Amino acid sequence: MGILNVTPDSFSDGGQHFRTDAAIDQAARMVDEGADIIDIGGESTRPGADPVTPEQQIERVVPVIEAIADRFDVPISIDTSDPFVMGQAVNAGAGLINDIRALTEPGALETAVKLRVPVCVMHMKGTPETMQNEPRYDDVVAEVAEFLMQRQQACIDAGMARERIVVDPGFGFGKSTEHNLQLLEHLDRFAGLGSPLLAGLSRKGMISVLLGLPVDQRMHASVALAMLAVQRGASIVRVHDVRPTHDAIRMIESVRI
Repeated sequence: MGILNVTPDSFSDGGQHFRTDAAIDQAARMVDEGADIIDIGGESTRPGADPVTPEQQIERVVPVIEAIADRFDVPISIDTSDPFVMGQAVNAGAGLINDIRALTEPGALETAVKLRVPVCVMHMKGTPETMQNEPRYDDVVAEVAEFLMQRQQACIDAGMARERIVVDPGFGFGKSTEHNLQLLEHLDRFAGLGSPLLAGLSRKGMISVLLGLPVDQRMHASVALAMLAVQRGASIVRVHDVRPTHDAIRMIESVRI
């Protein structure tokens, strides 16, 4: 899953693809490099990020979704928690809803069911504004797994098929570096929930904590983390650096054969 942030303030690439033409060019590069899904977001979810109105999100993402859907044969994901944005994005050509709030916003679950597209539900402690303010858990693996099971069951009860629900433990969303490492160590537990598992570790702050690298020098570490996630059961890895991650996954698959 290639990340395409149509925002001025995302932590890694904010502003680089804010214009529609720049976003389309980046999507073309990611498709050429092997992306299986393009994940488009119009609101930054970095720690401390300010919320963006649904209207602003739609203004940013819908033209990009329409252009990509018209030009490329690649599934498009919409990264949003707002039900109105979900509807507009799916109508424009998106085929997956990627929600960091796990369809807990009012009307989000009902909207996703009506839109009849797969969803990704993610665990986040707090909000983007507050999530990194000393997050605490008694048992991070058990608590995140319980939350994801609850949201998975809520989707099933609402009429979704289990295989159309993707689960994401939410690396870096209300977790310390130690929490992230524990989740990665036990990632197979989430793969055992019976739904596809998404892991988003690309350029995360834990790399800075562990290796002291600035955000523009985290590619190699990000690829290594993606490979660990794949080996531990991830079906989808959400990445900024598509080609090196794609090549590494192909090599792992070749060795498995």
